Amino acid sequence: MTGAPFEPFRYAHDRFGEIAWMCQNTNHLVPREAVEPAMLEAIRERRYTMYPPGKGDPELLDLVRRDFGLAPADPVILTAGGTESLYMLERALFRAGDELISSDPGYPIIHRFAELSGAVVRASPVYAPPYRLAIEQVKEAIGPKTRMILLIDPLNPLGSGYSREEVRAFAELAHDHHLYLLNDVTYRDFPEHHTLAREFAPEQTITVWSVSKNCGLAGMRLGGLLATPDLASAIGRFHTNDLGVDVVAQWAARSALLTKSSWLPAVRRQTRENEARIRDVVARVGGTALPLFPGAANMLAIDIADTGIAPERLQEEMLRRDGVFVRSGAYVSPKFGHRFVRVSYSNPPSDIERFARSFPAAVARLRAPGAGAS
Repeated sequence: MTGAPFEPFRYAHDRFGEIAWMCQNTNHLVPREAVEPAMLEAIRERRYTMYPPGKGDPELLDLVRRDFGLAPADPVILTAGGTESLYMLERALFRAGDELISSDPGYPIIHRFAELSGAVVRASPVYAPPYRLAIEQVKEAIGPKTRMILLIDPLNPLGSGYSREEVRAFAELAHDHHLYLLNDVTYRDFPEHHTLAREFAPEQTITVWSVSKNCGLAGMRLGGLLATPDLASAIGRFHTNDLGVDVVAQWAARSALLTKSSWLPAVRRQTRENEARIRDVVARVGGTALPLFPGAANMLAIDIADTGIAPERLQEEMLRRDGVFVRSGAYVSPKFGHRFVRVSYSNPPSDIERFARSFPAAVARLRAPGAGAS
């Protein structure tokens, strides 16, 4: 009999305090005082015993509007993480046979939700320079059934970002072809400069955001979407949280957005320093390389194809032996996932140093004769 398959997330959660969590692009650098006092206040006041305002805490909604440069009357839909927003908008806007233009690598749950609605995903390959969608790729992919263009900016898992000119070009393309433009901006706070597509095509753009990564609140599950009033109304019909989203999460997000300007520069600075440290480590390990550097987000892909080591094997080796959790590329890329692992690094420097020791050692162990690496 063979043993049960290794479950990396179960393994890691069972050892939560022992793991360098570099697998899910989570942010471990936001200072505790930015969010925890607000959460504890909500708990002390027993806010959890009643439903929050259905549309969201008014102060939080105003902070989101300010964060995105919206007008006071612009609609903001709060959801249980950005994932629920993605589900809602795709169920609302896709019909059977519609097509979504996306990328590979990309974020697979968006593809899954499109397929649940009967849509077809046209994923253009981007695992080659410039490691992001090119406007010509999208133009060539547009057909009579195209309904939506997906622009994840910065792009998970490669960390690539789009220039202002590129964002404008995608927005104008969507406008000219009467297509929806889904602008997923989960990582918009990590680069120094970021452009929202809604600036150029507000009628076509649905912006999905989250406080999971920028504000370090992944476990609180709070995000939302921005759209025109008509689009927001159409999408809102699929909202499952009519009694509001988690009240403690809302208070945490309110505090994080209120204080963001005081701690975000330090988060960015440490993230960039961590990225440079990872680059230096990878440069010393033969057969491995960074397809893209520097990135615009808090993650990057490490190509290990020339080592002959399967990404799943490296993921397990680093996790079991060293307590360092990186992610196999298969999660985010059906076509190229066998080539890379994804590593996130909005982490304390101690986690990065654990990676610096683990990665070369794990590759060496798996390359050793009889290791069964691939």
